[in-house]
Amino acid sequence: MLYYIFEYLDKQFNLPGAGLFQYITFRSGMAMLLSLVISLIFGGRIIRSLKRLQVGETVRELGLEGQKEKEGTPTMGGFIIILAIVIPCLLFARLNNIYIVTMLISTIWLMLIGFADDYIKVFKKNKEGLKSTTKIIGQVVLGVFVGMIMLWHEDITVRMTLDEAKAGGYEVVKQYSTIMPAVNAAPQRVEMAYVKTTLTNVPFFKDNSLDYKSLVSFMGDNADNFLWFVFIVIVVFIITAVSNAANLTDGLDGLAAGTSAIIATVLAIMAYVSGNTIIADYLNIFYIPDTAELVIFAACFLGGCIGFLWHNSYPAKVFMGDTGSLTIGGIIAVMALLLRKELLIPILCGIFLVENLSVMLQVSYFKYTKKKYGEGRRILKMSPLHHHFQKEGMHEAKIAVRFWIIGTVLGLLTIITLKVR
Repeated sequence: MLYYIFEYLDKQFNLPGAGLFQYITFRSGMAMLLSLVISLIFGGRIIRSLKRLQVGETVRELGLEGQKEKEGTPTMGGFIIILAIVIPCLLFARLNNIYIVTMLISTIWLMLIGFADDYIKVFKKNKEGLKSTTKIIGQVVLGVFVGMIMLWHEDITVRMTLDEAKAGGYEVVKQYSTIMPAVNAAPQRVEMAYVKTTLTNVPFFKDNSLDYKSLVSFMGDNADNFLWFVFIVIVVFIITAVSNAANLTDGLDGLAAGTSAIIATVLAIMAYVSGNTIIADYLNIFYIPDTAELVIFAACFLGGCIGFLWHNSYPAKVFMGDTGSLTIGGIIAVMALLLRKELLIPILCGIFLVENLSVMLQVSYFKYTKKKYGEGRRILKMSPLHHHFQKEGMHEAKIAVRFWIIGTVLGLLTIITLKVR
């Protein structure tokens, strides 16, 4: 919103400083600053309101140290993160950008699913919350929406040479000529094209690209008829998996918020390099027009997580609830998909992945041993993994910090993959 106001003031009145709003870095910094203000200052007011409404956490007895002290702590604090994302984004981002629109719709949709889950738990006194099938249906709907947008919206494209576009059989949305420098030769004029494609970046491989079309290539001439279905299934799986994994990780004070802040930082860097033609060419990754605007959304996400961490660090004054945890997981998944970096999720979201796998392995092994020996056995003392370390006697604050450190290492490794082939 402010972008358009200051653009008008700059053109009409040449207002000093108005041109700053044309720069992604300035708007991102201002958006993050406002996001921090909202989450730090107004977050406290929201927490007090939640206390007055008696929106308190009901804690199940799991035999964990310090567990009962958490009883009654306000939940649904994910609203703090969401407000800190949406308000600055509406003010500082370009609202005609399809990537920003997609992220805002995804955020609100997942918030509604998480809110419904928390509402049933808190006000209906049903510890099971929203039915798992209903929750998954909501995530599937979002996945279908995102997949369709990526497949068919004319503004979601990838840049490549016109020759590459023709060779790959991609739909050309726009083409133009440009002068490209050449090593030990005179600059040459090259025909470039913005194309609709299901290409994505692949870490560690020389050509750094994978076309999902290759997954259905065995169908021959009918491959294109099934590509949309396969692509949407992949998108649905990624969004559902990451969203639920973030939900599982939200079990210790500050764990999910701190981990998500690290991931948001990396996503901001990814958005910046993918939306910058010079850096994208240097790194040999896709230049994706208009994705630089996602730096602003990632900055809001980062500011919201850090500000929430102020209230949520041990001992937590508020929990994010499913309102927050489902939403932040979905935000991460959708942004990675839009940036065509979804294959980096196992590295970038390694904490989420391990937490999710710990539950799957624990449940599977328990069922297997119960069927085989008549008595269920466990791999871990308790799942998800962070509860195992609690059972080992480690303080939850130490567990959270160590997970943040591991998350930071994974984030750095994710950035390094931009150059490692």
